[in-house]
Amino acid sequence: MRFQKLIQSSGAVVLCALSLGAARAATGGEPAAVIKIDVESCLAAAAADDMDRAATACAAVIDNEKTAKEDLIKALVARAALYARHDQVDRAIADDSRVLLLDPTLADIFNARGELWLRKGDKPKAVQDFGAALKFDPNHEKAKANHKAMARELERIGAQMAVAGKPSFNCRNAVRAVEKAICRNRELADLDREIFGSNARAVREAPNPAEAKRLQREQDAFIARRNAAYGRPGFDLKKAMQERLQQINGVDGY
Repeated sequence: MRFQKLIQSSGAVVLCALSLGAARAATGGEPAAVIKIDVESCLAAAAADDMDRAATACAAVIDNEKTAKEDLIKALVARAALYARHDQVDRAIADDSRVLLLDPTLADIFNARGELWLRKGDKPKAVQDFGAALKFDPNHEKAKANHKAMARELERIGAQMAVAGKPSFNCRNAVRAVEKAICRNRELADLDREIFGSNARAVREAPNPAEAKRLQREQDAFIARRNAAYGRPGFDLKKAMQERLQQINGVDGY
């Protein structure tokens, strides 16, 4: 009887041992402890503009694969803003881009990244991000203002590119040797167009009709002198055009 009880007791011990072993095997060893991710230290360091402390505190959150998505986004946003304040634009863009991969509906982050692209001089990407911000939040005031300003700027640049290297007149109708020379040279063509535009502005803004007529007579006289002098020894067409542009705009320009 005692032998039978001993067997039963031993069996219970074995079963207990086996159960504990199975539990450990299933978890790869000792039971894993619950790790608390301290995102608040990262947020506090970033808010305090403490780069050194934030570098450690935020990395501990961002580089931990166990960090919850919500906390990871908070840490990345905070660090990106900190990088941006310290002109580390590429790092800020990288963090904002990671945020948008985690949640591609955050209008604030699209707008923030758009402003960063703008600081790098990448206007097309900036406009794209401002537009994306408005897609998710049509009433986002900063994104609306940024998108409107950049759309106008790109339109202006596009218009300039469309006429770059083209003079104020149609080269197909060019007859004079000086006109053909201007058409063949992009720099001279741009100068001619600037002269034409500056003169038109000066005439339009003249205080009275008499002054407007006087200004136009000066322009007509310059064209006549240019046409007559071109090809003569010592005549510098580029210099003459630059001097005329300065005469219209003044020493300090427009």
